[in-house]
Amino acid sequence: MKMVFAAEPTITITREKAKFFNITNLGELISAAVGALLIIAALLAFFYLILGGIQWITSGGDKAGMEAARNKITHAVVGLIIVGAAWAIMILVQNFLGVSIIDKQLTFPQPF
Repeated sequence: MKMVFAAEPTITITREKAKFFNITNLGELISAAVGALLIIAALLAFFYLILGGIQWITSGGDKAGMEAARNKITHAVVGLIIVGAAWAIMILVQNFLGVSIIDKQLTFPQPF
């Protein structure tokens, strides 16, 4: 006696790839998020530094206004130093341990 089994139908699921980014695993997602957060933190600290400078200029010699502006500038500079140190530590960990934290270097678009 011969047994015959019906073949199960195969189901193929396809998905369209995203057009703007190509992240294939969780490590790349975390890497992109960390890089983006560092860039955003640096931009915010720089913006805070500019606001402190504007506040210093517009204080008009007022002691309280100048003190607040000086504190704002000091905090912005400390923030930039912390962001730079975090970036340097990530590069050191990446080089010494062979772990890929940031896969791609920051590239700017060319005008030509």
